[in-house]
Amino acid sequence: MCSDVFRLALVRFRALRAATLACAFCFASLTWQAPARAEEPPVSLAECAACHGADGVGRDEEIPNLAGQHERYLYTQLQAFKSGKRPHKEMRYESRHLSDQEMQALARYYAQLAR
Repeated sequence: MCSDVFRLALVRFRALRAATLACAFCFASLTWQAPARAEEPPVSLAECAACHGADGVGRDEEIPNLAGQHERYLYTQLQAFKSGKRPHKEMRYESRHLSDQEMQALARYYAQLAR
């Protein structure tokens, strides 16, 4: 008799556990959101990607990684390179034709990439 009660309790426990797990998976699938995708790269990304990579990782130890940097920081640095306030021959050359909108788009793109 005792073993029958135990078996019945075990069956009910397993059924309850299965139902609980099923509910948990259903809830998780309803609340799960796909990871944020990187927005479309700006048209001017090709020049930047040659050194900094489309993924924001510098191709040389002397080239800084841009991925995950603060958007405002990246934007102000591009402005400083363009104006000459921050001297750097290659960056001055590359930023000279960037519009304000292009600099903002590049900063936004690199800022939203994972580090």
